[in-house]
Amino acid sequence: MPKKPSSKPAPKKPAHKPRPTMTHQVRIIGGQWKRTPLPVLDVEGLRPTPDRVRETVFNWINHLIDGSWSRVKCLDLFAGTGVLGFEAASRGAAQVVMVEMHTPAVRQLEATKEKLRAEQLSIVRGDALTAIQGMARNAAKFDLIFLDPPYHQNWLEKMLPGCAQLLAKDGIVYVESEESLVSDTPPEWLADWEIVRADNAGMVFYHLLQSKKLPEVQA
Repeated sequence: MPKKPSSKPAPKKPAHKPRPTMTHQVRIIGGQWKRTPLPVLDVEGLRPTPDRVRETVFNWINHLIDGSWSRVKCLDLFAGTGVLGFEAASRGAAQVVMVEMHTPAVRQLEATKEKLRAEQLSIVRGDALTAIQGMARNAAKFDLIFLDPPYHQNWLEKMLPGCAQLLAKDGIVYVESEESLVSDTPPEWLADWEIVRADNAGMVFYHLLQSKKLPEVQA
C-alpha cells in the first residue's frame, strides 16, 4: 500500500539575522593609500563624509599643521567606515584611534586595518562618550579629533566638553553637523570654541574648531 503523506510540518530553518550589505564604496583621496576603496555598509545613520568635503577639510588641516602629519595623533569618533581616520593615517599621522559601537562596522574597520597593515591605527569598540571619558582619565592627548556623529541627537553638545579635555595645545576638532554652527548667537555649549573654518556642501555642514581655553598643564 502507498505510504500516507506525513502530517508533520517540515522543520523550520533556524532564523539568521541578515548581514549588512555593502551599498557602495568611498575612496581614500590622498597619501600612501590613495584611491584605496573602503566598503560602506548598509547601516542606518552611516553616512561617510563625501570626497569633495574631505578634500577641502584635509587641505585646511594640512595648512594648519604645516604639513607635519608625522607628529599628529588623531582620534576618530563615531568612525563608521573609518574614512576620516584612514585618510589621516594614509597621510602619515603618527597615531589614529578609531571609536565605533556598531559591531559589523568594527569588523569592517579591523579587516581594512589588516589589509592596509596600518600598524599606527587602533580600533576601540564602544560608546564614544564613554570612550572619551576613559581617555580623559588616562590623560590622553590628541592633535586632531574627528567628530561626525549621527544627526538630530544633540551629540555635539554632549561630546565637545570631553573633546576639549583631550586636545593637545593648538589641537583641532573637525565637526560635521546637520546645520551650520556659524551664528551671531551661538549656543552656550559652543561658547568655549572658536570656529576656525566652516563651509557646506548641500546639507552637509562642516567646521574646524579650536578651544579658546588653554590645555591644563600636568603637574
